[in-house]
Amino acid sequence: MPIINVHSLSLSQLRTIKTSGHSSFIFCKGIISIAAILFISFSAEAQFFTTSDTLNKNRLVFATTTTAVGYGATVIGLNELWYKDYPRSNFHFFNDNATWMQMDKAGHALTSYQLGRVGYEVMKWTGVNDKSALWIGGNLGLFFLTTVEIMDGYSDEWGFSTGDALANLSGTGFFIGQQLLWNEQRMSLKFSYSPSDYAQYRPETLGSTGLESVLKDYNGQTMWLSVNPSSFGHKEKAFLPWLNFALGYGANGMLGGDCNPPFNQAGDALPEIERFRQYYLSLDIDLSRIKTESHFLKTVFSVVGFIKIPAPALEFSEGDVKWHWIAF
Repeated sequence: MPIINVHSLSLSQLRTIKTSGHSSFIFCKGIISIAAILFISFSAEAQFFTTSDTLNKNRLVFATTTTAVGYGATVIGLNELWYKDYPRSNFHFFNDNATWMQMDKAGHALTSYQLGRVGYEVMKWTGVNDKSALWIGGNLGLFFLTTVEIMDGYSDEWGFSTGDALANLSGTGFFIGQQLLWNEQRMSLKFSYSPSDYAQYRPETLGSTGLESVLKDYNGQTMWLSVNPSSFGHKEKAFLPWLNFALGYGANGMLGGDCNPPFNQAGDALPEIERFRQYYLSLDIDLSRIKTESHFLKTVFSVVGFIKIPAPALEFSEGDVKWHWIAF
């Protein structure tokens, strides 16, 4: 096993080794965010499945109480499981805009967007008017993720990331803006994952299990902009109103945030791997536009709506065009 000579490493390599812990923190935020999406959706919508045309006070109390308890538990849990193990400091900023080839920023935008979508649907379920549902529920993702960023700002190990904050704001704005403009979501931010070959080299950073890698290994993640073309034309004449076109962004060859470190945490030498970006053109399905009388199915479609449906795709990367019969 080689011995790491810290004095021989470059500044960027040192930062990569240091920020491997921050990747674990991103994992914690990611799993909590996804858990929040599923928890709020099922606890609120699956109880009765149907929305209320008028204000239902019992539902409103249930939804707000559930959200408040979940929010409080998240803040306390993050503090107990993560922040208390690191020194506190005065509020400060942290520039991580160059890390992970901006895949983490795309993930922040997607999470903020999807939490806003769920928050809006839950508020509509309670029977509040559309304006209140949009501005209260639609900002759920921004509120939740901004809280995490503020907690980052008082941690000596990290800091408030303006890049993360802008990504959070853009995701929320993307949802609210479409509701204000069209009263529907004609474009959606979605997520997909396919296992990469890189977690084996740095399991402490990219995940030691399949579930961890889904959230920690940016090499296997793809963020999608899914567009419904029929919603921009005559909907009643649309042949397949649920068929979407999707533009995807991914990155590959990443063993660390800023750059690929020469050694892993155990001190083993790592191979030299080229980092590169990937762009995709694919098809998708807007599950919310599939007609069904089942309120249960509508709820299921809403819960899994953040996942991009596997489909054929073109990949543009490394100056080449590749065809995938099925892209995840």
